[in-house]
Amino acid sequence: MVIYGVAILAGCFLVGSIVGEFIGVLMGVDSNVGGVGIAMLLLIIIVDKLIKAGKISKPSLDGLSFWNQMYIPVVIAMAASQNVLGALTGGPLAIIAGFGVVVISWACVPLLSGKKHSESTFHEAIVRGETDA
Repeated sequence: MVIYGVAILAGCFLVGSIVGEFIGVLMGVDSNVGGVGIAMLLLIIIVDKLIKAGKISKPSLDGLSFWNQMYIPVVIAMAASQNVLGALTGGPLAIIAGFGVVVISWACVPLLSGKKHSESTFHEAIVRGETDA
């Protein structure tokens, strides 16, 4: 059923919110720190295990597909609620940290994807109807 997929999502979001609030308390910040990210990682792990075990149906996966597509807008909306002006006026450290995280993340994408950079095979392509001799 579709509702089971949404129930899995809601459970992951609840756990992520609680863990994010707890991390915020440990850091001495009155905010949720990483709750959405934790929830999404938990959701990916749970759904992957359920698929491998054959315990999740196609309609349940359909219940999750909408929310998978909504992930980026939700994160953008949550980021918009943060105090961006305070971070920008608080000094250059916030800006440097932001750029640093982006650069490190971009550098890690090829490592995490496991794909090797292939050379271009343009010179081997058949051009204008030429055939191999």
